[in-house]
Amino acid sequence: MPTQPPFRATILSGAALLFCAPAHAGSLEKIRFNEHIRPILSNACFQCHGPDDKKRAADLRLDTPEGATRDLGGYSAIVPGKPEQSTLLERILSHDKDEVMPPPKSKKPPVASHEISLLRRWIAEGAEYTGHWAFQPLSNDAPPEVKQTAWVRNDLDRFVLHKLEALGTHPAEEASKSVLLRRVCLDLTGIPPTPEETAAFLADTSPDAYEKTVERLLASPHYGERWGRHWLDQARYADSHGYSVDAQRDMWPYRDWVIRALNEDMPFDRFTIEQLAGDLLPNPSKSQLIATAFHRNTMINQEGGTNAEQFRNESVVDRVNTTGAVWMGLTVGCAQCHTHKYDPLTHQEFFKLFAFFNSSTDVNSVGETLDVVPGEILGSPKAGVTPTQYQSATSKLAKVKREASSRQKRWIEQLQNGAVGGDWQPIQTESLVASSGRDFAVEEDGYVRLSAGGKSKETITIRSSNPPEMIDALRLRIVPEPAKGKLVPPNLNELELLADEIPVPLVLAITPKDSPKNAAKSLIDGNISTAWIPEATAAKDGAFEIWLLPAEPLKTSGRAVSLRLRQESGAPLSGKFQIAAATKAPLLPANTSLADAATKALLNLSKGEKLSPEQTANLAKTFANLDRIQAAAEWELERLRRSATPANLMIMKDLAEPRPTLLHLRGDYLNPDVQLGPLTPDTPKVLPPLEAKSPAPTRLDLARWLVRADNPLTPRVTVNRVWMHYFGTGIVETENDFGTQGSAPSHAELLDWLSGEFIKNGWSYKNLHRCIVTSATYRQSSHNRPDLAEKDPRNLWLARQNRVRLDAEIVRDSALKASGLLNAELGGPPVFPPQPEGVYSFTQNAKAWTVSRGTDKYRRALYTMFYRSAQHPLTSTFDAPNFSTTCTRRLRSNTPLQALMLANDEAFYEMAQASAQRLWRDVPVSGPASTRARITRAFELFLSRAPAPEEVEKSTQFIDHIQNDSSGATEALSKPEVATAFKVEGVSSQELNAWTALARGLMNTDEFITRE
Repeated sequence: MPTQPPFRATILSGAALLFCAPAHAGSLEKIRFNEHIRPILSNACFQCHGPDDKKRAADLRLDTPEGATRDLGGYSAIVPGKPEQSTLLERILSHDKDEVMPPPKSKKPPVASHEISLLRRWIAEGAEYTGHWAFQPLSNDAPPEVKQTAWVRNDLDRFVLHKLEALGTHPAEEASKSVLLRRVCLDLTGIPPTPEETAAFLADTSPDAYEKTVERLLASPHYGERWGRHWLDQARYADSHGYSVDAQRDMWPYRDWVIRALNEDMPFDRFTIEQLAGDLLPNPSKSQLIATAFHRNTMINQEGGTNAEQFRNESVVDRVNTTGAVWMGLTVGCAQCHTHKYDPLTHQEFFKLFAFFNSSTDVNSVGETLDVVPGEILGSPKAGVTPTQYQSATSKLAKVKREASSRQKRWIEQLQNGAVGGDWQPIQTESLVASSGRDFAVEEDGYVRLSAGGKSKETITIRSSNPPEMIDALRLRIVPEPAKGKLVPPNLNELELLADEIPVPLVLAITPKDSPKNAAKSLIDGNISTAWIPEATAAKDGAFEIWLLPAEPLKTSGRAVSLRLRQESGAPLSGKFQIAAATKAPLLPANTSLADAATKALLNLSKGEKLSPEQTANLAKTFANLDRIQAAAEWELERLRRSATPANLMIMKDLAEPRPTLLHLRGDYLNPDVQLGPLTPDTPKVLPPLEAKSPAPTRLDLARWLVRADNPLTPRVTVNRVWMHYFGTGIVETENDFGTQGSAPSHAELLDWLSGEFIKNGWSYKNLHRCIVTSATYRQSSHNRPDLAEKDPRNLWLARQNRVRLDAEIVRDSALKASGLLNAELGGPPVFPPQPEGVYSFTQNAKAWTVSRGTDKYRRALYTMFYRSAQHPLTSTFDAPNFSTTCTRRLRSNTPLQALMLANDEAFYEMAQASAQRLWRDVPVSGPASTRARITRAFELFLSRAPAPEEVEKSTQFIDHIQNDSSGATEALSKPEVATAFKVEGVSSQELNAWTALARGLMNTDEFITRE
């Protein structure tokens, strides 16, 4: 059963919002029904005396003048001009529990005394009703005259200033240039300015310096990413089906379509039509079909035993509710089970809207799909890869595999027989971090001995900052402690080789005696459900050995090398181990003589002849390099796969013969009203009538109706939401409820003027943004003012700008930008940045989350893989919903978890390390002056401003304390398990730790995560 709207307008009880109307009737020039009276009646009366015919009490209707004034048998609820004869007032003032209204059993609060005064005066003045403001045509009032004309930058400001002057106050001063630049960069692109951009803006003294910046930002491709995120919230965009199974789906082409449409400033009316009904347009283009994925963002239940018709109906209901919320700003879902208690939306009208969406071909399944290649939409850097190129790479890989497979088998046999040796050099272990917390010791022979206390589920990371200059092959030798006199073989699920924290592809894992069930290859297959568990008989001199080949010889000069071992079950790893590298195996030469020699050697082997030492060496070198050729082909294929594999995008399509739509009694699809019969698609009667081109209206007719110039809801709702993102609160505070229970507009004339301008300017989003961000209203300082404490404590009249906490995605993007790690590439399939282990422990399916390689893990958070059942911890911690339903406004919380994530999350710690490295790179010399310069640079990177003198002093003391601490007390500030990637030659780890700690501190400030 649909839930009630999240915002109940109890704050409106009485004279609308606290500062939308004076508190007492005597202070008003004229009582206005919508502003002063409707909220009182809506809160206290409409539930029982409103639009719902079936639930109406005493046959009394108070939401219309006819119902309120009708003769009820010698009396009327309202007698215009005669409050003393109006039964409404009599019942409200009654002390009889059986007579008083609202009745005690309704649990509604009594009507307040100042509300009674307003009702009394309204009735005395004639009890004039006017239609609910949201359903009335847009007004075309000219911007009002104001006194402080010098403050006005465009006509928007006249509406705001007119209210302020009437209130007897004044606007705030303009924000500082650095604050203003950071504000508009974050608002338009979601990325803070660089120090260089800030310096250039501060140095530009031309009168249009700010306007030029605005144009640059509106033209940025990142504008579409920033505002696309807001739209995707409303579209309930996710990369998975939802419900308990929550399998992955390919929806990213729709996300990319939204980004492109916004960057191109697609008119909002066309933006609407293509998403709601692009498939019904004449000869729809591929782009228009992609747009229809808007309504394929509904969830799909893949559990066994479900009723397909039930979930088909739920999808249709979701499409009706989403359309009503996004374009109409109404709680349409309240009419699914009965006529709306407060708004003029009937039960039948809900199912007439339902009929527009009832004929789609998807039945709780994938339905109609479309293949989309990434480069088709955004033209990203990886674009240009065609399916033909992808097929070519696939064929190349298949050929390499065919050439290598038969010979590789024989080579491995020779290795198993000990025919091939290796020039092994132990790798020095600098540090070891075990997730169990146990310690280690390095013995004289280079073996690493593990202390007791291991766990069956454990990750061990071994780090070396001084590895051999070339690693052509790796050898891991494990000597476990005997248990009860028996050797316990290792049980390892995954092994990962990393250089500067970037995974190095391993293409071959071999062992002298492999186990078919738990083979060596399981260690590098990327699947944590498989494991290498050698047979006990495979041990030689008490040691188990495995060889690993990188795809290409790894040049390690200046790079930190790590090996990460992951175990998911079984006996804990015990005893000691050694990691060694082979450093001299040459690359495959340009001529083919080596391969020819190896081929001859294979022929000799096939005849049972023994190989010479030279033939053995040639054979080993040949196959080592053939495997690398194969690996290179595989990695090229993987790169092309991400850029060329078509996404199977779900799109809208209707049945050739529409389904009949019956009204569902009490919203139950199993209880249709067959007596009433099929309903024709139609729109609510409270709004302008639908102008369909056929007797059977379609989604296309509905879409066109929504963006008709005479439909007042769509422009008001759309403009209000844009305003909300710039000021924290909409002109209508209840942006999801423009009905009678919602807030009255704080600036009704401004809302209508902006809506009218929106339409006049061709439904241009960018023109709307330009108008708002260039206004004096937007450019005000956000500093609180004592003089507003009584006049306007919630800043509804906008005598200053509001501070707004950044969305989850922008918090991460800002940290990536400051650290220098941000990969600004646009579009494409979702990526997998680091996240803590255990995210899927409480979901039905343990999803695979392999961290993206290279710079993909530094993509904008908009591109992070989003599972509905367990989203990335960043988004849940910073209040992003799970998008099971539409989200028109994110709520904001302030919890300790947010601070803990910024300080301790692996990804944010890595960004802090990268920031420390960047600070030393930007200011490479030592000394007090360079310390101050580095601190200044840090403030510029994270806060887009220079530090105050006292901030420099405190930061210097903080840095000095950590750099000079020899007690180990600051060791807790470091996280060795991720502290492997960022080193600076000539700078000690203690110094880098200090600057990492400063970066962590700056990221954890309110100023960093807040738009001033």
